[in-house]
Amino acid sequence: MAKSVKQYIPQGSDLTIEKFINCMMKDGKKNTSRKIFWDAIEVIKTRTKEEPLEVFNKALLNVIPLIEVRPKRVGGSVYQVPTEVGPKRQQSLSMRWIIEAARGRKGMPMAQRLALEFLDASADQGAAFKKKQDVLRMAQANKAFAHLAAR
Repeated sequence: MAKSVKQYIPQGSDLTIEKFINCMMKDGKKNTSRKIFWDAIEVIKTRTKEEPLEVFNKALLNVIPLIEVRPKRVGGSVYQVPTEVGPKRQQSLSMRWIIEAARGRKGMPMAQRLALEFLDASADQGAAFKKKQDVLRMAQANKAFAHLAAR
C-alpha cells in the first residue's frame, strides 16, 4: 500500500515550503537546503513583526508572473509571443527567481540573503520582483504579436 504524500513531509512544513527547499537544493544536499530555509525564517522573525511564513507566502505571490513571452517561429522570423502562464509554472518561476536573486547577493550567508530577498519581495522590491516587472514589460512590448499565439 502506497503512503500518501503528507506522510513524507516533516512536521511544521507544507508542500510549498518543501518544493521551495527542493528547488534551492544543490548536489542532493537537502538537509543543508532545509537548514538554510529555516535559518532564513528565523532571520525574518528577528527583522519584522509579521509572521515569517506569511512573509514567505506573500513574497511568492508578489513575484508570480501572470504573462510571459515565448518564442514562436513564423515563416523564418522568430517572434516573442506573449502567453499566459499556468499555475504550476507560475509557482516554479517565482521560486526560481527568488532563489536566483538571493544567490546573486554577495557578502553574507545564504540564509541571510534569502531572508532579505523574502522581505524585499513581500514589499514589492528586490531583484526577483524586478525580474517579474521586466517579463511583464517585455510581454506588453510584444503585444502586437499576440495574434500568433493561437496558431
